[in-house]
Amino acid sequence: MSRMITADLVDLDLSAGTKEAAARSLAERMVALGRVTDLDGFLADVAAREAQMPTGLDGGIGIPHCRSAHVTEPTLAFGRSAAGVDFGAPDGPADLIFLIAAPAGADDAHLTILSALARHLMDEEFTSALRTAASPAGAAALIAGEEEPEAEEPGEEESEEPTGAPVAPVAEEPFRIVAVTSCPTGIAHTYMAAESLEKAGQAAGVEVAVETQGSAGFTRLDPAVVAAADGVIFAHDVPVREKERFAGKPTVDVGVKAGINRPAELIAEVRGRAERGEVSAGSAAKPTPVENAGEPHEGYGTKLRKWLMSGVSYMVPFVAAGGLLIALGFAIGGWDIDKAPSVTEYFAWGQADSWAALMFQTGGLAFSFLVPVLAGYIAYGMADRPGLVPGFVGGAIALTVNAGFLGGLVAGLIAGATVLAIQRVRIPAVLRGVMPVVVIPLVSSVVVGFLMFLVVGKPIASLQKALTDWLSGLSGANAVILGVILGLMMCFDLGGPVNKVAYAFAVGGLANPNEGSLKVMAAVMAAGMVPPLAMALATVVRGRLFTRTERENGKAAWVLGASFISEGAIPFAAADPLRVIPAAMAGGAVTGALSMTFECTLRAPHGGLFVIPLIGNPLLYLLAIVAGTVVSAGLVILLKGVRRTAPEGEPAQAVDTKVTVAA
Repeated sequence: MSRMITADLVDLDLSAGTKEAAARSLAERMVALGRVTDLDGFLADVAAREAQMPTGLDGGIGIPHCRSAHVTEPTLAFGRSAAGVDFGAPDGPADLIFLIAAPAGADDAHLTILSALARHLMDEEFTSALRTAASPAGAAALIAGEEEPEAEEPGEEESEEPTGAPVAPVAEEPFRIVAVTSCPTGIAHTYMAAESLEKAGQAAGVEVAVETQGSAGFTRLDPAVVAAADGVIFAHDVPVREKERFAGKPTVDVGVKAGINRPAELIAEVRGRAERGEVSAGSAAKPTPVENAGEPHEGYGTKLRKWLMSGVSYMVPFVAAGGLLIALGFAIGGWDIDKAPSVTEYFAWGQADSWAALMFQTGGLAFSFLVPVLAGYIAYGMADRPGLVPGFVGGAIALTVNAGFLGGLVAGLIAGATVLAIQRVRIPAVLRGVMPVVVIPLVSSVVVGFLMFLVVGKPIASLQKALTDWLSGLSGANAVILGVILGLMMCFDLGGPVNKVAYAFAVGGLANPNEGSLKVMAAVMAAGMVPPLAMALATVVRGRLFTRTERENGKAAWVLGASFISEGAIPFAAADPLRVIPAAMAGGAVTGALSMTFECTLRAPHGGLFVIPLIGNPLLYLLAIVAGTVVSAGLVILLKGVRRTAPEGEPAQAVDTKVTVAA
């Protein structure tokens, strides 16, 4: 730990007034020591993690943290604020701020050290010692574990010997709880929730055993401990792995911050459920990973969207790798590269065409996984691992019968539903061991094969062909309208579900490429680049309308937008959604419409401006992006100018009262 924090990484007089400014101040110390290579890139990663869930904790603690490619080694910076900084904790601002930076590929040992710090933050003696530390070196030593916090002297009442004969306590079996904690990054909240639950258990006379499912993996609780438990607590923000181990017991299922902030309530709640005889469903009705992550009031429409997004999220890496390799093959070897012989039969090390053929054929194989992976992981989202086999089988059948992308969607849903139906059948205990290995894969694959080959496969193939023909014939007003719709969708939630639906629609067309589907892919990527580029331009043109932090984020947004990373606009949208999102959508609609009007095409599913050589009509394509960026930037400047707020650290300007009320 001493390597992770030094006196140079401690600021005992942190003067920042916002969480963004606090993170920047501490991150600058990391940059000065060479621990962070790109300040703005790292802060964008911190902001993205903060957007998932506030990192403020009860007791005046803020722990902004992230895993980032811009971090060279695990590092911890500490700041103490007299005024306090709001990190979203229920009890108010934080005066102790820990910025945790972990490399994207941090090893288990470093993450274990960071988890130890997270547990220390639940210790009042530790935090009290930090509040009174006199020097940066002393605070660094305390955090590194080189100096122990001074324990309070026992009071007179505590030191007095009890009078009278001791009374032997009546032996009583303690209530036993097993818990699982996890969070999106698995660095801080996971371990803080574990420590909090363990301490609350000690105070209540309850035995608590916690399994932390963090970034460094997890060590499963002893099955005997799980079997002997009287109740279960899940404090998690990502799906619990192997959740079926805990079925059949009284269970409380909450977010990870509840495990940190109100552990005593959770323990009392699970004890109450045990007294009432309430238990979770057994394996026959086991909740799925998507249901685990959902809210109790969510309907099947919301769950359906999550199941589909589960498949899309696993499919995208195959699309990106395969599509870019195919595009590079065309760029290097020309449009006839698809007629080249197999590289296993002919490959000349010194010929560019051979390398182009290698890229094209490798990309084609990667792309051939698109539909099976989509179907397999839709089924996984519904039914966990038992859904993988029938899902992949159904996806492969969809390709065989030419049902394409739509067939993969349907196959995944059928496979997941089939597995869930099988799991609801009551099975004798003696047969349960062979269910996940033999029975479920066998029966579900037969059912999916029957339905895909003989019932729904051909109708879906006909629908897929109709969609392909429609895309091939897109022209004129129809093409422009589709471009507008796709542009609006790409900019509505900046990487969220609606954005992903539009992107998945475009990528699905690449599975059977034609002139129309290539136009759609071009329009989608162009529109997705507009929001971050527009915010970057707006911060340059009218910087005084933005805070200092937003102006800094604008610098990073140039690169993010050029790389087709719509999420680069999220910090702006989160701070001012009613102005930023409509402006972004307007610009995206303009770009989508112009791209379709100019008949621009794109064979690569990603890459932004870096794949311009692979775009049909590249100059007009750039013009479409510039036009949308200007429109979006102009609108956001106009909307922000109606009700101007003073940027951070600058005096407020006079604002007309009537205009303010109208805004």
